[in-house]
Formats: sequence, C-alpha cells, structure tokens
Amino acid sequence: MHEKVFILDFGSQTCQLIARRVRELNVFCEIIPHDTSVSDINVENLKAVILSGGPASVLDDDSPGIDENWLKLNLPVLGICYGMQLITKVLGGQVKRHRQGREYGPAVLEVDNPDELFAGLDRRLDVWMSHGDLVEVPPPGFEILAHTDDCRVAAIGNVEAKLFGVQFHPEVVHTPKGKDILANFLFRIAGCKGDWLMTDFINEQVSSIRERVGKDKVICGLSGGVDSSVTAAIINRAVGDQMVAVFVDNGLLRTGEVEQIREFFSKDYPLNLTIVDARREFLDALKGLTDPEQKRKAIGKTFIDIFRREAKKIGNVKYLAQGTLYPDVIESRSARGGPSVTIKSHHNVGGWPGELEFELIEPLRELFKDEVRQLGKELGLPEKLLNRQPFPGPGLAVRIIGEVNEQRLDILRQADAIVREEMENWPGYEGIWQSFAVLLPVKSVGVMGDERTYANTVVVRAVTSTDGMTADWARLPHDLLARISSRIINEVVGINRVVYDISSKPPSTIEWE
Repeated sequence: MHEKVFILDFGSQTCQLIARRVRELNVFCEIIPHDTSVSDINVENLKAVILSGGPASVLDDDSPGIDENWLKLNLPVLGICYGMQLITKVLGGQVKRHRQGREYGPAVLEVDNPDELFAGLDRRLDVWMSHGDLVEVPPPGFEILAHTDDCRVAAIGNVEAKLFGVQFHPEVVHTPKGKDILANFLFRIAGCKGDWLMTDFINEQVSSIRERVGKDKVICGLSGGVDSSVTAAIINRAVGDQMVAVFVDNGLLRTGEVEQIREFFSKDYPLNLTIVDARREFLDALKGLTDPEQKRKAIGKTFIDIFRREAKKIGNVKYLAQGTLYPDVIESRSARGGPSVTIKSHHNVGGWPGELEFELIEPLRELFKDEVRQLGKELGLPEKLLNRQPFPGPGLAVRIIGEVNEQRLDILRQADAIVREEMENWPGYEGIWQSFAVLLPVKSVGVMGDERTYANTVVVRAVTSTDGMTADWARLPHDLLARISSRIINEVVGINRVVYDISSKPPSTIEWE
C-alpha cells in the first residue's frame, strides 16, 4: 500500500499545484476538504499533512477552520500561507492584517535557520507572496526560520513537534526552489520514500473504469486534443469497443481540424469513432450571446444535447467520458467542495446543465497538462499528438470577444492559421505553451492603399507554462511579430490592426474568455 500525504483544501487556486509538486516527487497524495475530521478518515500509511492557502482571513469569524486533532497526530504538518496562519491561530500565536492591505508578487527570502525545511539551499531564495495577513507572533515552541524585508515571519517551525509553516507559496513556479523545500519536508522531515509512479495511476484507472462500466457503453467526447485523446486511450484500454469516441464538428474549430481528426483516429490510432456535423446547432445556440459565461453554458448544453442524441442511436449508454483537467475544475468551481472562488465556467465543468442523464467518467480530473502528456507516452500515443498545443473545448468561441457568427469565425480562422504557421516555423516553437489569435469587438481607423479603412483588431497571444495554472507571456522576437502582423493585415480582409498581449497568468487567464 502506498505511503500517502493528505492536503487539506482551504480554497487556494493553487491547491492542486501542491498535489502536483508532491506527485512529481513520487509521493501519493489526496486533497480532502479542510473541515474533514480525523475520526472520519483512514490515516493508515499517512506520512504527513499539508494545509493549503486560501482566499479567506483567519481573523474573520466565518473563516475556514480545521479539526485540531490534525495537529496532534504526531505527524509532520506543513502550513502554506493561510495554512501557516491557521496553525498560528490554533496554537496560540498572533496574526494581524498586512499594513499595506496585501502583499502580492516576488520577494527575497532570508533564511535564518538553514536546517530542516531549508537544508542544502542558499541563504537567500526568490519566493512568491500572495497574502493579506501576517504572523505577528509565532505560537509557543516555534522559532522563526526565515524572513523577508516586508515579512518578519516568513517561515516558522517547531522541530520537536514536526510542525512547520511558510508564508510564501513553494508550489508555484515563481518560487524556483519551492520543490526543494517541499522535498525537504517530505523526505527529510516526514521520511517519505517516494513509491508512487505514473504506471500505477494507469493501472488503477483502468481497473476502476473496467469495474465501474461493466457491460454498459461509454460515449467519449473526443476533441482531438491531448486531454480527450488520452482519456479515450485509457477507456479504450479498459473497455475496448464498449466506448464510442464522438467527435463533434461544432463549427468553432480551426482550419483543417476535422480532416486531421478523421485521418488520425482512423489510421494512426484507430478508435471506434463517430463524427457529428453540428455546425448549425452551435451557431444557432450562440446567436446574440456576448457574455462569456452565457456562451460557455450554451456550448455545454449543445454538446450534451448532441451526446444524448448519439447515445440513443448507440443504445445502452450509461457513461459520458471527457478529458477534464484540474485547471478546468479549479477555474470553474471550488475543488472538492473547498471555499475557492469561480474564475470562469468551462463548458465541460460548470457549463453542463443540471440534469446530465449520464454518469461522468473523468480519469484526468486531478492531473495537469504535463502529467497528461507523460501519461499519454506511457499509453503509447504518438508524439505529434501529445505535443499539440492546448485548444479550448469551446473552440474559437472563447477567442471571439462578443457575438460569434460565421463572418467573425472566418476572419479569426484566417488570422489564427497565420499565427500557427509562423509559430510552427519558428525555431523556439517547442518552448511555447500556447499561441493563437483573438478577435476583438474593436474597430479602428487605418490607411491601406491610400484609402481610409475602419476595420477589426486582432490580438496575438503567446505564453510559456508548464501546467496551465500559471503562465508568462512569451518574449517573441520582434521580426517574428512583424511577420505575423504584416501577414494578417495584408492577407485577412477585415483586419487593419494587430496587437500583442503581454499579460501573465495570474492576474490574467490564458484564454480571453
């Protein structure tokens, strides 16, 4: 039986990043609600507990709490941000509001005690802060392990009780040595061995799906992207032709998408495949809609209507499988009932109607994109599919700001095809997470051929990332941007201005809607 770590979820948007870092270190972990009672959980083989961050303040009367017995199990506990403040409050320390209201962004950590959490690391570390409260006085028995210029108590520890806390976020990429800090906690302090591998995940999912499905049938919503393709491969391994992969041509796809999907899943990686032409249905559903949430929900409902119709044709379909990833879940609604806030409803999470009529199978629901690619390699999927850039399920509908119609889709398809071609020909393409065009509902004056124009604006968006939860805008060469801009303006009728998006996630999201 695997050793395991529990992560108590207090609503942090990066809670699953903690789990991801732990799994990268080959330690099995589970995220559980913050108010889970110790008496209601199996603590066999439990090696440590991590308390996540969260948007609330421990100073508020209705702030998320904890069963204090978690701190009395004689197991190592690490509190991150809100988790550290909660440990402080529960064990008799003092927490106060930040004097400037909030500290958000990079900071330099000065390590006061180089043992335990910071063993083997430099005495000065770059870290990422995101908090509105501060620990003023650590609890009795705790010492200050590190500080920054703006945060006198940036890390605390009670070595004898194996209780620790950090005010910064070691789970995000903006804390370069964060994974090493977590490794110190897991291996040096908690004594973990690291006995969980991706092959275990595959075997567990295949066994679970096979047992759950029995002799029933499964519809798998196939988009041709990495997520849905890996989902289809897992389910195909589990139940074979009991799964029908349904690819819906929703009219919101990029140039040549349908032909590529038909070719790939008929010849390169054969599946029990059905292609449904539903272009008219989606455009009708989106008519007049400009609000992004309404658009996503309309798309989700239309997908379900089509899946219901296809299920009746197939017969005996009980399950709907889809390639939902954790970034979709955490942006759409609170994970596992935690108190996090909704960023946007993804068509395959918050966009589904209440009465689904199917039971969902989502084997990738708690994985990140790079983990899914690793999983795909283990399943034997080819590199050309696994290395495709992410493409949103709602397609170009969330890259057209405002109403979606055939004319605007045609403009965006042409612009997007140019961006894709130029990016794929650029030597640095493999280092880009996503690159695409966005059509704005903004027109501006231009001059083309000595004539005045009043035409549309396109945004070019390119980002670097490892997991999709955080991303930085890509510093593309000026000559590449110049070629993209020149080609779009000259080749796409209806566009006379191209701009480049230089915002990162957070505070922005990768997609505009």
